[in-house]
Amino acid sequence: MPTSLMFFTLISCLLALGQASLPLVINTWSFKNATAAAWAVLQSGGSVLDAVEAGCDCCQKEQCDGSVGYGGSPDESGETTLDAMIMNGNTMEVGAVADLRRIKNAIGVARAVMERTEHTMLVAESATVFAENMGFIAEDLTTVKSLNIFTQWLKGNCQPNYRKNVCPNPSESCPPYKPQGKLGPKKHLPTNIHSHDTIGMIAFDQYGHVAAGTSTNGRTHKVPGRVGDSPIVGAGAYADSSAGAAAATGDGDIMMRFLPSYLAVELMRAGTDPSAACKMAISRIKRHYVGFFGAIICANTTGHYGAACNKVPGFLQFHYMVSNGESDEPLLKSVDCF
Repeated sequence: MPTSLMFFTLISCLLALGQASLPLVINTWSFKNATAAAWAVLQSGGSVLDAVEAGCDCCQKEQCDGSVGYGGSPDESGETTLDAMIMNGNTMEVGAVADLRRIKNAIGVARAVMERTEHTMLVAESATVFAENMGFIAEDLTTVKSLNIFTQWLKGNCQPNYRKNVCPNPSESCPPYKPQGKLGPKKHLPTNIHSHDTIGMIAFDQYGHVAAGTSTNGRTHKVPGRVGDSPIVGAGAYADSSAGAAAATGDGDIMMRFLPSYLAVELMRAGTDPSAACKMAISRIKRHYVGFFGAIICANTTGHYGAACNKVPGFLQFHYMVSNGESDEPLLKSVDCF
């Protein structure tokens, strides 16, 4: 076979297999503007950390799906608090904040924790004080929308909530609660795919350097002080430039128990295809919690990517965004849940 024909055949086969390319931006959900913001940073010569921060901050400002940024997911006291994390896949440095109050740019504060301290995570009021010292502006995160969500919840006897084995009966009454003497059966809230969510983002540059990050306002009507999976290393996201990166979304209280992002990256390190790695990470959780709501995105160092999700009523397909130079615009991708 002539050399030119062999080359043409090889290229055709690679394209048929979905040949990957770098740089790459991939993020959870159909948050197109966030993808575009991160991609623009990479195209202008910015670092992968800059790209992840810009993409997540775009969602924070736009209040993506009401689940990211200020004015969403009020807790039992009506306050919106934020969680975020950013990870450098070259150095394995991480910065995270949890239960952050009165600061809109959670991903920015997370990066400040990474770059301005020797710590990995700061929480609650102390994280807010740190943010103010670093120049971030404190302001009320409540909006008319979040106040209305909270007010309607109170009028509905605080339903749904995340309490169990307390009195008065949390299925009928509002707080305050006290411990119930006898533990009752497991409580299963109906799946609500809109009550909790996040943006998880991965960015690779042309050299294969990777960063990952998350930002969220947590679960609506959560118990004050609750921290989900988003700011937890290996749960909400994980990045290692020698293997790849992953980011998760969904029911963080369950998903964080299995460190799905870390697991997916380690599977890719061992040679597992990103799509298969994502599916295996979801399967690990599903063995214990069949009806959990969740999804994960994965990408390896060659720019191959994939996603997987757990099928529950109302959630049969998971959408995510990709930019890797294939198109002038970010591409909306989807995967069928299993």
